Amino acid sequence: MEINLVGKKVLVTGGAGFIGSNLCEQLLLKGNNVVCLDNFATGKRENLEGFKSHKNFTLFEGDIRNLEDCLKATKEVDYVLHQAALGSVPRSIQDPITSNEVNVTGFLNMLVASRDNNIKRFVYAASSSTYGDSEALPKVEDKIGKPLSPYAITKYVNELYADIFSKTYGLETIGLRYFNVFGRRQDPNGAYAAVIPKFVSQLMNLESPVINGDGNYSRDFTYIDNVVQANFLSLLADKKAVNTVYNVAFGDRNTLNDLMGYLKEYLSEFNSEIKNVEVVNGPNRQGDIPHSHASVDKAKELLNYNPQFSLQKGLKEAVNWYWKNL
Repeated sequence: MEINLVGKKVLVTGGAGFIGSNLCEQLLLKGNNVVCLDNFATGKRENLEGFKSHKNFTLFEGDIRNLEDCLKATKEVDYVLHQAALGSVPRSIQDPITSNEVNVTGFLNMLVASRDNNIKRFVYAASSSTYGDSEALPKVEDKIGKPLSPYAITKYVNELYADIFSKTYGLETIGLRYFNVFGRRQDPNGAYAAVIPKFVSQLMNLESPVINGDGNYSRDFTYIDNVVQANFLSLLADKKAVNTVYNVAFGDRNTLNDLMGYLKEYLSEFNSEIKNVEVVNGPNRQGDIPHSHASVDKAKELLNYNPQFSLQKGLKEAVNWYWKNL
């Protein structure tokens, strides 16, 4: 899908992270100037290797918890794509204070800096965790439940702050509620690794992956290129589409058992032994919602969002990348 975004100066916070680095790379490929703000708490320098020497790329090492860093990074910038956050429900349960400092205080600092430096539009990573205990499927933007984790609270607070800054200061904001994003550069290591890269790494090493619960929890797994598309469309959208939030997903759901079946099938093409790896079932994870399935009708209507990658199509791309890079 061709999106005519060129010649802009865009700040990507958390630009050395999984989603942020993909946004930086695609912005540069389209002929934009990119500033990456990152403190490398979770971002990785190797994620920037392919383009860090690009003439239109600037790395600003700083922390969104420091307002001065935010003010410097947003100077003379057209747009902000705010991806910096401490992700992971379990991490927020273990350490709610740090999650709040980064995800709420840091977010507020970025809003203030964007207001003070006259940013044209502030597009930010929201989260499907905001739907909390709502059992309605598919998830529709204006129907949410109570949050189930400190992380979910922080992401909901982001939406409230963005709304206030839009109404009070006239800052154009768009929140993108990501649903289980996966793809190239997503880290398979660490205590808070996302499920897909973690499973891929374990299967490649012929280790038994552990599925939390019986494997019948379902998710709307969303490939990274769908997310990049949504961010770019948000920067270019008509004014009638701003100051609100959108689901960013494929609009389908698959169980963890489905996911494991696809991963075994695709990885077995590289090593036939993988199909015989035994899968282990463990306890359900605290704070997890049972099912997640997004309606993307609002994004399709107002942003012209048109996701190109289903779970299966995205997994084939991701598996190929991991096989070459892990």
